[in-house]
Amino acid sequence: MSNLYSSNNPQIWESPDTDTDTLTTDQYSLIVWNDEVNTFDWVIETLMEICGHTLEQAEQCAMFIHYKGKYAVKKGDYDTLKPMCNSITERGIGATVELNA
Repeated sequence: MSNLYSSNNPQIWESPDTDTDTLTTDQYSLIVWNDEVNTFDWVIETLMEICGHTLEQAEQCAMFIHYKGKYAVKKGDYDTLKPMCNSITERGIGATVELNA
């Protein structure tokens, strides 16, 4: 498609189609792992304080973590997720940052 201006309305412009590879900001996941040590309440409190989840979001994540063994509680860029991961592990909860497939 070429750059076209309408003769009736010079403000209408069609940009050329371009193929670009865009690096999304959500290319990493913050994974929280299930264990037999931490309580649901502690995990929920942690997700609310560290990840900014609502109570409902944190409860749902905790259920997924418990029944699936792990769950991606947040997606984003590495520089945002890594400090969150560190804060979660400092509370004794297993967490990793992983590249999305």
